[in-house]
Amino acid sequence: MIKIFKIIFSNFKFLAISLTIFSSMMLSLLFISEFIFTDPYFVTHMPSGSELGFILIIMLSGLSALVIPMNLFRIINLKNSKQKMSTSIFGTTVGSVAGACSCGPIGFSMISTFGSVGATATAFLTNYEIPIRIIAILILLITYFTTIKSLKTECRINF
Repeated sequence: MIKIFKIIFSNFKFLAISLTIFSSMMLSLLFISEFIFTDPYFVTHMPSGSELGFILIIMLSGLSALVIPMNLFRIINLKNSKQKMSTSIFGTTVGSVAGACSCGPIGFSMISTFGSVGATATAFLTNYEIPIRIIAILILLITYFTTIKSLKTECRINF
């Protein structure tokens, strides 16, 4: 697996994509989950008992930054296998989006926009935020191992 990382991330383009995904996803999820505040000045705050949510955000951002460039590398090298590429992209997308379903200030706009449906969705996302993120991490892990296996077998690169 280390050879796979050397091949993929030795290319500056994939390394830059990975760093961009990690930093943007982590900052946006921390902001949405109310770990980072920007008004009146930039400040971070971690309430007691929210350490697990913070760790899950870091794991989700890291896995997304790892899996997405690997799938892009796979798409560039596997132009024949469209069906297998679409399933790995689907897994990456579902995992990333499912982990981003935090409430915070977005929940209040959902309530005012969608009424009782928005309130129900906000309550669901608030109550099940941690399990949804864990499921998203599991989806990303499955996508990661599927991508590694595919790169070993289909790309015909000597790892």
